[in-house]
Amino acid sequence: MMENQIKQKLNRELNGSQEKLPVKIVQFGGGNFMRGFTDYVIDRLNTETSFKAGIVNIQPTSAGSVHKLEEQDNLYTLFTRGIKKGEIIDEKQVISAIQKSINPYTHYDEFLAIAKEEELEFIFSNTTETGITYDELENSYVGPHKNFPAKVTVLLYERFKHFKGVPEKGLRIIPCELIEDNALVLKKIILQYAALWNLEEEFINWVEESNYFHNTLVDRIVPGYPKDDVLAYEDQLEYEDQMMVVAEAFLLWVIQESGNLKDRIPFDEINEQILVVDDIEPYRLRKVRILNGGHTLMLAPAILSGKETVKESIDNEFIGGFLNETIFNEVNPTLGLDEKELKDFSEEVFDRFRNPFIKHYLASIALYFVSKFKVRILPSLLGYIEINNKLPLNLTFSLASLIRFYQGSFGNKFLPLNDEDTIITKFKEIWENEEYEIVAELALSETSFWGMDLTKVQGLKSAVAKALWEIDQHNVETAYYNFRQFYS
Repeated sequence: MMENQIKQKLNRELNGSQEKLPVKIVQFGGGNFMRGFTDYVIDRLNTETSFKAGIVNIQPTSAGSVHKLEEQDNLYTLFTRGIKKGEIIDEKQVISAIQKSINPYTHYDEFLAIAKEEELEFIFSNTTETGITYDELENSYVGPHKNFPAKVTVLLYERFKHFKGVPEKGLRIIPCELIEDNALVLKKIILQYAALWNLEEEFINWVEESNYFHNTLVDRIVPGYPKDDVLAYEDQLEYEDQMMVVAEAFLLWVIQESGNLKDRIPFDEINEQILVVDDIEPYRLRKVRILNGGHTLMLAPAILSGKETVKESIDNEFIGGFLNETIFNEVNPTLGLDEKELKDFSEEVFDRFRNPFIKHYLASIALYFVSKFKVRILPSLLGYIEINNKLPLNLTFSLASLIRFYQGSFGNKFLPLNDEDTIITKFKEIWENEEYEIVAELALSETSFWGMDLTKVQGLKSAVAKALWEIDQHNVETAYYNFRQFYS
């Protein structure tokens, strides 16, 4: 037998997944994220529940590659790698939810025909943050259109005409682009195109009254095709797969409820963190304060301790303990969300930080450190004070560590400053002073950093000065414990 035997291309006969599913979903964007996120979720729903929904995948740009999916009968392998509840996850599965892929630039009639599907109910999308935009040059209803909202407008209008405006044939639009109020922004642009193209008032009313637009918050790292390590992945497969995708184990999908979405998709029947809620904003806040905030609040203490990656930091007894205590005792109590949900989310975030398959360098997180701290950490610090009428000592130490970080060096090591020149220059001026009280006052009173004068926060200036002194007298771990003991 030949050592390098030629493998057969992945197909439905080979995989035994020949069940034809009714087209319930049209999807704009068949890139890595959608295949590792929404298509994975739908595949689980199809396998584990009675949902049974087929997806038609629409190529969003003329330079796309849906033909590669078609060549594999729209199948691909998903590798899921990470940590869940302390256990290493390293799994693979063939995703079979996509039934058809269409290039609307070369097969426009096929694209229009999707609007006539009887059981079509949902539109999913991920066309990047620049996808949900209005292009006034798309001034004709006649396609094909480059603009994503223009394509959706055409699809909705074709459906409206075919089913004569029956309310029951309206769709649920669930975009996954990373912009705030993504569905409402998309809806606004659809209505702009309807006006630009002089479409009838009855259609506009149908869009507003018979279609549901669900804002979302999505989060999963999907590195995609493992080009740097492809042979190691190919060795795990008995077939050829040019569209395989790698994703982390962590998954979060928060969808704003509208029109009893929970009754239409049984998300609660699969074991994933998919939340259908009346108000999405607290969950956006949770992500910013815990996930993004977790990176930011441990960044300076970790770098000053000589750590280089997120995993190395959280695995360290001091930094990992500092992060855990800060999130649970000082950040979560300020969010006003269900305690168990916060606990579960926080523990998943910590698992995500420990992912042995992703090397996340602290230096990359240090980009625009001050503005990140202002958005992600400062509200928790001020919220804690408002609730407890005292300083949160860990967040205060984190703030002091940031100020010390911007001195530019620690011991014999230069620090990875990567911020606006004005911020780096201002800190350089601040650190020309040798007295820690003066450094603390100048740094905290700089409103261009924080959007406010933090010296007006009772006790903060003296606490930051004390922490700065301790950091320069000892290693960071000793400095932290001395600081805590002083204020106990």
